[in-house]
Amino acid sequence: MLNLERLRTLDALARHGSVSGAADGLHVTTSAVSQQMAKLEREVGQPLLARNGRGVRLTDAGRLLAEHAARIISQVELAQADVEAQRGCAVGELRIGAFPTAMRGLLPGALAALRVDHPDLRVRVREQEPEESMAAVVRGDLDLALAIDWHNKRMPVPAELTRTHLLDDSVDIAVPAGHPLAGRGESSLAAFADDDWISWNEGQFCHEWLVYTLRGTGVEPRIAHIAEEHHTQLAFVEAGLGICVTPRLGRGPVPPGVRLLPVADTVRRHVYAVWRADADRRPSIRAAADSLRRVAARMSVH
Repeated sequence: MLNLERLRTLDALARHGSVSGAADGLHVTTSAVSQQMAKLEREVGQPLLARNGRGVRLTDAGRLLAEHAARIISQVELAQADVEAQRGCAVGELRIGAFPTAMRGLLPGALAALRVDHPDLRVRVREQEPEESMAAVVRGDLDLALAIDWHNKRMPVPAELTRTHLLDDSVDIAVPAGHPLAGRGESSLAAFADDDWISWNEGQFCHEWLVYTLRGTGVEPRIAHIAEEHHTQLAFVEAGLGICVTPRLGRGPVPPGVRLLPVADTVRRHVYAVWRADADRRPSIRAAADSLRRVAARMSVH
């Protein structure tokens, strides 16, 4: 009898292409991946991995079994969805991943409503960046994720996932109170050509968006500081260390030494929920999506 968790490990290896990538994707150690694969090889009675330089590659048997593993994992998701649908109510556990501003500005109201409407549903929430949470949904580590992309730069959504739009979130430019443009109304991004910027971590989707968007307006951005949290970015702005983009969703109080300027270019983020298409029939997924849509419809972030 093949072990499902070991098949998940093989599937992760096939998708990530390395032991370290599979370990990161599964949130386990590389040693745990190697141990699971050694046990799986003993179960099937033949090698599934072969040395490839300093790394490994799947053997022919490994690739064949990995194809079956992907289908088996998908079938398990379908079985879970069917069993839950048969019961006709949202019960059990639902695991949700969300980016920080959605954690603050969207999830609390939606989860409170879910608790009232579906008291037998247990929800566990994890704060993650959209790229990480969508990958976790694909792997089956999360059931639903909240993600974002931008009006001019869309984030690819894996084919295995279903998405539903929740809201559009406008953003402003945060500048120090003494900034030359602080007293004006709307400003174009091109007006900030000479400013230092405070951005997200390099490699993150939002950082790449900022660089891409500024260059599209003829501005070569000077990234002076990197800060993950919006509140940290605003503290740097108040200290006169640069300017930043600040979304309205989940923003909270703005420091007194910061001024917010609407962007004439109408810069917006698209906020949406994603889940595995083969879990679409689960009442818990539908209940969570409905609750998120209702809360989002009452919000004003434009």
